Amino acid sequence: MSDSYASCAQMIQSALPGTPLHAAELRQWFAVRIRYRFEKKVTKQLHDKGCEIYLPLRIERHSWSDRRKNVTIPLFPGYAFVRVERSAAERRRILETPGLMGFVSFGNIIAPIPAQQIEGLQLLLKENTPFAPYPFVKAGQRVRVRGGSLDGLEGVLVEFEKGKLVISIDAIQRSLAIEISGYQMEVI
Repeated sequence: MSDSYASCAQMIQSALPGTPLHAAELRQWFAVRIRYRFEKKVTKQLHDKGCEIYLPLRIERHSWSDRRKNVTIPLFPGYAFVRVERSAAERRRILETPGLMGFVSFGNIIAPIPAQQIEGLQLLLKENTPFAPYPFVKAGQRVRVRGGSLDGLEGVLVEFEKGKLVISIDAIQRSLAIEISGYQMEVI
């Protein structure tokens, strides 16, 4: 266990006397990068090591010239989610898995994933709710409209929930806000 986690656990235990802090409460979800098309193999290896691993899968119908078949593929190719303690020993044990490329990190800091996001993803897949992969866009990003009468239109996404796109003409410093509900977008 890392020093910061150990001290955090000690602080919590001392603040709540008589309430033992279990290792399961210190575990967090993390995304790991996996070699493309090795997702199922790496998931099995980590499961065999006793790790709690989650590889979200979806079923696609593939057609060939001679047959059609339902194929189970990863929802996020090249990624899986592992729930472990943040200790260096635990990370090393996971990183020793062949085909695993590393933890997803930002600025050399491993990024934990809130448990609610994993639970929501599990619920979505369990309930067979229709969905489609969509590019990750945030308010403030430059996007391009795909399809429909506005195909090719570029601008800055202002509000994702309300579907507003701002088109700016830099030379005259003027902008227009357009409702783009129902249109597909791609990040530029």
